[in-house]
Amino acid sequence: MDASSKFRAGWQWLAAPELWSRRRTAGESVLALVLGLMAAGTEELLGGEGLQLLAVGAAAAVLSLLRRRMPAPVLLVAAALGPILSGFAALLMVVGWSAGRRIVGAGRTLAAFTVAYVFCVASTLADVWSQQAPMSFVLFTTLYFLATTVVPGLASRYWTQRRTLLHALQERNAQLLREHAMVAGQARLRERQRIAQDMHDSLGHQLALISVHTGALEVDRELTPRQREAVGVLRGASVTAMHELREVVGILRDGVEGPAPVDEPGRAARGTAGIEGLVGAARVAGNTVELVRHPVSSPEPR
Repeated sequence: MDASSKFRAGWQWLAAPELWSRRRTAGESVLALVLGLMAAGTEELLGGEGLQLLAVGAAAAVLSLLRRRMPAPVLLVAAALGPILSGFAALLMVVGWSAGRRIVGAGRTLAAFTVAYVFCVASTLADVWSQQAPMSFVLFTTLYFLATTVVPGLASRYWTQRRTLLHALQERNAQLLREHAMVAGQARLRERQRIAQDMHDSLGHQLALISVHTGALEVDRELTPRQREAVGVLRGASVTAMHELREVVGILRDGVEGPAPVDEPGRAARGTAGIEGLVGAARVAGNTVELVRHPVSSPEPR
């Protein structure tokens, strides 16, 4: 494995559990650099110099990068070094925020912050044990730990829980909207089925009755050939109406278009293609009908 592959694998481990985007990577790098410079600058103001400044700045930058991958260990290390290295004040705020957000479970979070507080107080006592009034330093350390670590941790945990709750409410709202749409669709389907049943019961029976009577008249021996032909036209029209009614009822029941109609003898065509057949049927029935065609002129270009 070459150096680039090792660096890529190490960066993926550092960015876990979620992979960082380019914007997140740039933001984390800038934050680590700023925290490192702040830690080194604070140490320089307090009298540090040379390699000590470089070590403090590098430690702050590394801990900043590791706080997402290992929130609890980074919190303990930062809390232990905070009283000794005054430049870690800003780092403690960032580490406390990340630990409060990323440590799973309230019990584990409380245990991690308690141990970090113990480390902070122990580090303070080890540094000032030879001085007078050590309990005063413990008091100031407690206030310092509360301000720089506990308060950001509590705020981060509250913000994370609030965001999780809002996300759950949004998902619940989306689920309710989907269920409402499904219920409305089922209601529309039931209404279409009811309309289809009503149409079939009312119009279907009437058309069937017309077809039966016209069929009986068609075979009546007392009718003249012309009258028999007119009755045949009426019977064909009633049969065609039955077919169209059946298609409409099927569409209303299923909510989808039916199959393409099959050409049947005596069935009227739809649209402009059925005009000639309609005129012919009217002429056979004894009506005087004239079909006039006008050519459609194309619009002149502007």
